Amino acid sequence: MRVVLFEDKFSRDFAPIALLRPVFELLCGHFGARERAQEFLPVQEWGVFLRDELVDVYREEHPGCRINDVNWLRTGPTLLLNGRWLADPKALAQISSDAVGIVDGTVVYLTLDPLEVALLTGDNWDEALPQIARTRRRVAASGKLARYPWDLVHHNPDQLRADFVARDFDLSAADELGSQVAILGKPQHVFVDPTASIDPFVVIDARKGPVSIDAGAMIQAFTRLEGPCHVGPKSQLFRANIREGTSIGPVCRVGGEVEGAILHGFVNKYHDGFLGHSYVCPWVNMGALSTNSDLKNDYSAVRVPLSGHSIDSGEMKVGCFIGDHTKTAIGSLFNTGTAVGVMCLILPDGELLPKHVPSFSRIWHGELIDGFPIEKGLATARAAMERRNRTLTTAQETLLRKVHAMTHAERENAIERFAEKAVA
Repeated sequence: MRVVLFEDKFSRDFAPIALLRPVFELLCGHFGARERAQEFLPVQEWGVFLRDELVDVYREEHPGCRINDVNWLRTGPTLLLNGRWLADPKALAQISSDAVGIVDGTVVYLTLDPLEVALLTGDNWDEALPQIARTRRRVAASGKLARYPWDLVHHNPDQLRADFVARDFDLSAADELGSQVAILGKPQHVFVDPTASIDPFVVIDARKGPVSIDAGAMIQAFTRLEGPCHVGPKSQLFRANIREGTSIGPVCRVGGEVEGAILHGFVNKYHDGFLGHSYVCPWVNMGALSTNSDLKNDYSAVRVPLSGHSIDSGEMKVGCFIGDHTKTAIGSLFNTGTAVGVMCLILPDGELLPKHVPSFSRIWHGELIDGFPIEKGLATARAAMERRNRTLTTAQETLLRKVHAMTHAERENAIERFAEKAVA
């Protein structure tokens, strides 16, 4: 099978968490959309259509992938998958080549015939796909369609349940945990990889949903995990209280209380502090007692400043969205519905932080100012990645420089507005 995942015109609305990656690499449940397709479909060849600035990094990370290659589409029928589709894995296996899957009026899958490629260019997918879809049998596809970052968080509990069932785990390892690890609920709702390490006095509560602990994970004593939740490969939990609806990606270090949040991978939240209904990107370090609000005092819907534009989420519980390589100092307090961009430095002064912290900026003793020179930020990124045996590549560095330039106007406008508000 040939499969292509594509970004549509709404991909940029997932800033700041998608500034350095396509939307189909964002985590929800156990996987991103690309990983889910490759896990549950018989994929032999695959490609992607994504934003131009992401091409070099994506090619470096996935050398076998066809990227923005319209000519490749002419060489055979290809299943197109919308990168924003949060699919039930079972629905992927049921896709028929003569059907078009629709969620909320949007095409989420369609098998493209080579003769139809002429209708597509790199810029008009959003117009061409509905036109092609008229020639197909329409199917109401299961799953959800994410529109903004908080949709990933909101749908995460259901996605965790669907992914757990579809992975058809060997559940026998949970029987070997011993009497000093307490399992509440049904043991068949708990998966522990045989290579994971779980100390005595850990509580795994599967009464509300399944719990999965992946290869090489380490769970320290006095940690509590409440399903549905997932702990990714080689992640470590230190005396943590992991509440329902949480996904922890690979190689994270997590302590304190986490509720209904997604830690994409390579996140360091070792210390106490609350993280709720949030999405945190790789290489973020959250200092001790960094905490966010995820509920307004009047229980009204939360607005979130994405790229500086305030958007009504329609949700009552929304935390913060933190871009790659951002560092928060001890005692950082994030307001409900906060957006923090890429490579920011947060040094708080004891009060709630601004809800909009644009990429490459600083909170410096209560003021929003421009960030350190990018060379210093890149040096910090290299040091952080080396601590996890990773390297900041030339392509990644180039992408960071592009995002720095792309977010210049947003950064200048935010700093100007902050200064005007402070004077007033």
